[in-house]
Amino acid sequence: MRKMTKLILALFILMFGSSQAMATEPYGHNYVGTASTKLITGIANTATGFIELPKNIILVTQRDSILHGMTFGLASGVMHSVARTVIGVFDVATFWIPTPPSVQPTYVWEDFSVESSY
Repeated sequence: MRKMTKLILALFILMFGSSQAMATEPYGHNYVGTASTKLITGIANTATGFIELPKNIILVTQRDSILHGMTFGLASGVMHSVARTVIGVFDVATFWIPTPPSVQPTYVWEDFSVESSY
């Protein structure tokens, strides 16, 4: 009985230690985590790509002037809206190939004061 108690205690300690090690691993460093993150960001970027339009108008207006914001900001916003939406569609279509996000910031609302980069 004593050997069985020691064995159960040793197994409990090993299982407890391994779960703590797994909990400290950053999210998305395994296949399922990375693939699901890519699927979620793809859906979000496809659905919210149009928010790049007002975001870029605001950024260019704050950086330059209202005239630049309404012209160059509008053109830049259309370009970024299409790009984020198309990349979101590709991320959804290829989510089973786990890759890091190709748009920075990952979501359009993450850092609204930074222009998106691809």
